[in-house]
Amino acid sequence: MSFNTLRRHFRESGKNLGRNGWMTFASISAVTVTLLLVGVFFVIMMNLNHIAGNIEKDVEIRVHVDSAATEQDQQLIGTKLEQIKEVDSVTFSPKEQELNNLIKDMGENGQAFELFEQDNPLRDVYVVKTKSPQDVIKVAKEAEGYNYVQSVKYGQGYVEKMFDVVNVARNIGIVLILGLLFTAMFLISNTIKITIVARRKEIEIMRLVGATNTFIRWPFFLEGLWLGVLGAFVPIAIIGGVYYYLFDFVNPKINIKFVELLQPSPFIYQIAAILLLLGGLIGVWGSLMSVRKFLKI
Repeated sequence: MSFNTLRRHFRESGKNLGRNGWMTFASISAVTVTLLLVGVFFVIMMNLNHIAGNIEKDVEIRVHVDSAATEQDQQLIGTKLEQIKEVDSVTFSPKEQELNNLIKDMGENGQAFELFEQDNPLRDVYVVKTKSPQDVIKVAKEAEGYNYVQSVKYGQGYVEKMFDVVNVARNIGIVLILGLLFTAMFLISNTIKITIVARRKEIEIMRLVGATNTFIRWPFFLEGLWLGVLGAFVPIAIIGGVYYYLFDFVNPKINIKFVELLQPSPFIYQIAAILLLLGGLIGVWGSLMSVRKFLKI
């Protein structure tokens, strides 16, 4: 395709949007409303996934070393833990550090534990992080079998339930997003189809004068692209503005360590890119599917 022909298609697609003002407005409105719903759902699901990821990252295994273990025994335990393929990192925390952490975490009430500094009842601990949160249970069970390991703690009972809840939430989110996208494609393609049907005589005339199917498709291809992209601007503006406000208002009030919203930058730009891409793809798909029936010989 020559540059002049491509330029002609761009020019014609722009003119056609202006000639069919009300139909253009209806198509863009359908894209806007649908992408606004899709965008809001993406924002919710991506933040929930972020929070779930933070919760999973916070899961760790604490291997308590028996007080009867020698320094060599302790080092052997650490070496064995590091050799487990599912383990990402192993950090040794002496009992003195454990007591200091306990005093710090208890705040004002921690002063009572300062009495144990001379006779510390706590145990040396290996803090283990796994490459995947789902490997925590497997690694913990293996560590329990080591000599001179007094106990292994990883939130048994609660961790399994948490993983189940997170997996169910993610699966439901994926299904709902796919369903919403399918609905969006159906609504937008049908709205665009009305525009194409209203111009069926134009397509028939172009066929009669010898225009090829490719030549006829290009303006509609571009019109669908413009409709989708233009329809994405308003959702991007609304979602971006509301999210910045909610982030500044809600995030400072959240006092839970692993519960925090995604930073507006680059999150909003990612959402904008997703909506522009979806709008363009859905617009193009709707136009091509609608015009195809008029190009059949």
